[in-house]
Amino acid sequence: MSENNNNINSKDFIIGTLVGTMVGVSAALLFAPKSGRELRGNINQGANQVKYRAGELKNVAQEKGTDWKDKAYTTGSELRKKAMDTTSQLSKTVTQQSQDFKDNVVQKTGEFTKNATQKAEELKNDASQKIQEVKQDAGQKSQEVKKDATSQAQELKNTVDNQAKQSNKEDLQAKEKDAVKSKPSNTINSKKE
Repeated sequence: MSENNNNINSKDFIIGTLVGTMVGVSAALLFAPKSGRELRGNINQGANQVKYRAGELKNVAQEKGTDWKDKAYTTGSELRKKAMDTTSQLSKTVTQQSQDFKDNVVQKTGEFTKNATQKAEELKNDASQKIQEVKQDAGQKSQEVKKDATSQAQELKNTVDNQAKQSNKEDLQAKEKDAVKSKPSNTINSKKE
């Protein structure tokens, strides 16, 4: 940047020198106590000197312009190369990080799948075990209910049989009483006959 300022300052200095020389020569010629012919000759001579100086300055400006052009091209090439290197490095870094991220995701997915499969297997085993326990409990309860039902049915049958026997006994006793009651009257009736 300071080199760029130096180039601009040199250019301004050259232009300023050229303009100052032209103004100085013109003023000196105009204010000098000379005749018209001498003054014109001096003005021509001054103009030729300014023309010569301008040619020299033009050559210097062309050289400086060529130098600046070369520097700009070199600097541009360097910046382009640096940008390409940086871009390449950045691209490699992004590619590497993308690959690392992908590998990490694949690994985490694998772990998650393994854990999920393991948990599903554990749940399946737990469910099978619970089903087996429920079946055993249901079988035991079924056996107990069957025994209780059989026992209660037997008790009910015994009670019904006992009640039937009791009822039959009572019926027999009642019939016997009826028979006893009816016998004497039959006896009485048969004696009358």
